[in-house]
Amino acid sequence: MLKVGVDSTKFPGASNKSAGWLLERASEIGLDGVFYRSILELSSTLDALEIQDAMQTADDLGLRVEAGVAKVNPFATPEMPAVRALGEGDYLLGLRKMVLAATSAGIHELWTAAANYQFRLPGIYAYDRFRTDVEWSEQLEATAKLLKKIAPILRDAHAHLNLETHEEITSFEAVRLVEEVGSDVMGITFDAANVLVRCEDPVAAVNRAAPYIRSSHIRDVALVFTPDGISRFLRPVGDGILDWEQMLRPLLAHDLMLSIEGIIDSRAEMALQIFDERWQHGHPDLTLAEAFEVIRLTRAYETSVASGVGLTHQQLREPVAVGEPLEFIERSAQNLRSIIAEMSAAQADE
Repeated sequence: MLKVGVDSTKFPGASNKSAGWLLERASEIGLDGVFYRSILELSSTLDALEIQDAMQTADDLGLRVEAGVAKVNPFATPEMPAVRALGEGDYLLGLRKMVLAATSAGIHELWTAAANYQFRLPGIYAYDRFRTDVEWSEQLEATAKLLKKIAPILRDAHAHLNLETHEEITSFEAVRLVEEVGSDVMGITFDAANVLVRCEDPVAAVNRAAPYIRSSHIRDVALVFTPDGISRFLRPVGDGILDWEQMLRPLLAHDLMLSIEGIIDSRAEMALQIFDERWQHGHPDLTLAEAFEVIRLTRAYETSVASGVGLTHQQLREPVAVGEPLEFIERSAQNLRSIIAEMSAAQADE
């Protein structure tokens, strides 16, 4: 059964508040749970009592809790010194401590991602996928090796490490990593907006990943043409170009929390540099059919804006208004629940 929750990193005011505060706020606005990007948000020291207090609050409120651990690309891990510090210099030990702290508290669906997005850098090198010091294929190989080292820890803890379809990785690559390491310990955190950054048809991507999807990041998308290719922006569910019935159909029977990942300061513009040969050569799995579908979706969004529906490119780039982050979450939740209810009713009538 699909539930509707929220990602902790994009909930307004949560960055300097306790885990319990966010659980109470999520309950107040009618959500079903919270997806904490890191178990360290429940306790910065992994204190068992502190984590249990948060879990008790969740239980009292009837909320589901999911949490993350850390990045698993060894070429990106130096950017996460807190995890290495947990292991007293041993990154793998730090990961093990995070996994065990989460599973001891009853959290068995654990988020991870392969790399980072460098928001302060312009152009293609904002994505770790296009690093010149280490090829992306080498990064994927190193990631697989690290995941295989983590696998016995996950297996003993009865946990799944759910690799996000993050900005730098394709759904093809995420699926291959899950299958290489083992779906008994690996899954996918499906991000509905990020697959478009890799120029994938979102419906094809969700169907590709569906057998392994165990957690999610949910948001809609606006797409606009630029001199370099296409820019992606985040929108509340229902205000973008995603076909939510098609997106949710393969997930309807899943025990899954649809975790709304909203916006804080910006609408998270990310570029698809589709005219750049480096970008083109960096996507060996991309098919013309999926690329053309993304172009069609971009044209559809621009056509809707021309007819007076949706934000223009200039408006999308403007600072986020006061109150907009919470409105994004509430509007998305309302629309998701309406779509799920309609789909469930239609399924019952079949």
